[in-house]
Amino acid sequence: MQVSLPVIKMACPISKEHLIQLKVFTDLCIANPSILLLPDLSFMKSFIEHFGGNVSENKSSDSTSYSKFKPQPAEPNIPTSESQPESDDSDIELDMEGVVEPDTDAPQKMGNLTLQPTEEELAESQAKRSEAVSAFVEKDYDKAISLYTEAIVLNPQAALLYAKRGQLYLMLNKPNACIRDCDRALEINPDSAAAHKFRGRAYRLLGRWEEAANDLRLACKIDFDEQADEWLREVTPNARKIEEHKRKQERKKAEKIERERLERLRKAREEAKARDDNTRPSQTEAPTAGAGGGAGAAGMGDFYKFLNDPEVLQALKDPEVGEAFKDISANPANILKYQSNPKIMALIKRMASKFGGPGGMPAGMAGMPGMAGMAGMAGGMGGFSDMMGGMPDFGGTGAAPSDPTKPTYPADDVGLD
Repeated sequence: MQVSLPVIKMACPISKEHLIQLKVFTDLCIANPSILLLPDLSFMKSFIEHFGGNVSENKSSDSTSYSKFKPQPAEPNIPTSESQPESDDSDIELDMEGVVEPDTDAPQKMGNLTLQPTEEELAESQAKRSEAVSAFVEKDYDKAISLYTEAIVLNPQAALLYAKRGQLYLMLNKPNACIRDCDRALEINPDSAAAHKFRGRAYRLLGRWEEAANDLRLACKIDFDEQADEWLREVTPNARKIEEHKRKQERKKAEKIERERLERLRKAREEAKARDDNTRPSQTEAPTAGAGGGAGAAGMGDFYKFLNDPEVLQALKDPEVGEAFKDISANPANILKYQSNPKIMALIKRMASKFGGPGGMPAGMAGMPGMAGMAGMAGGMGGFSDMMGGMPDFGGTGAAPSDPTKPTYPADDVGLD
């Protein structure tokens, strides 16, 4: 059965907290329909059956079936699950006993705050107020409301008149009307304990627990009242549950924002590292292809034999020599700093004479990867092969290199590009 309801454009008369509880309740009914058979929930059963639904006990099983009832989509002014924060609303279990349906009467008549009453109007307003008190004692609340309205029109700037009329609306289970009167009273006198007290009670009847607790606290702070204190103790448990739930949601939201910030920072660092790796020059250069390949392999063997030379081993054990070779391995141009150091230059010249004499290093020395043996002996001389690949003739003779295809460098040029 399709249920069609007229669409009425109006403000949602139910607070956000109340809607959350309503959603929890409906979800519970869907998950466990049998609870609709409880006597305390007979009103809900009647509601479903009113729109053509059917709630009945299934004798063949312990479950309860209900059919034909299809809830209509929520109107735009009712928050949906998409607009709610990420949370499990079922965490909040509130005591909704005593909550009433909101009143939808037209707003009551208010006084004109711009008018200044005369002495005669003030006196007449006071007389109407006395009559209203008498009607209140006789429990003729409608008459009392009418008399308070007349008194308000005569003296619209009397905050207490609005608060007392709000009290009468409260007794008639018209919390929204009470709230309107108390709002006007607090507009005139923000320290009106009576207005805070009655508005707090009205909020409680509507299930607006936080607002109720705030108003009742202020009422007791301004002018302690036993009834206001009793009402405050009644609403405090629910108010605290809602406040704690909101704090938890804010904490989750803050944690989510922080996680997203850290993730963005991590990605930015990774991108920056990738850009740096792509633009960083290669630590080694590939050996030149061609006929030099065989000579390079031979040069590699000669070089490792050179490292095993006892005099070379002894020289590299000297901390000064080791540090110098580490410095030169980091930047071959640093060799200029050691031209006046006989120990360093003696080893370099020995190396130059060992590999081809004045002609310099063999072709295989250029771009030798790793240099693991030398790195171990010189304390981690990574990159030393780059320096060796461009080593000039340290013999100082200026003689032509062994390879006639390579240019000759002057003695003072030391191989700098």
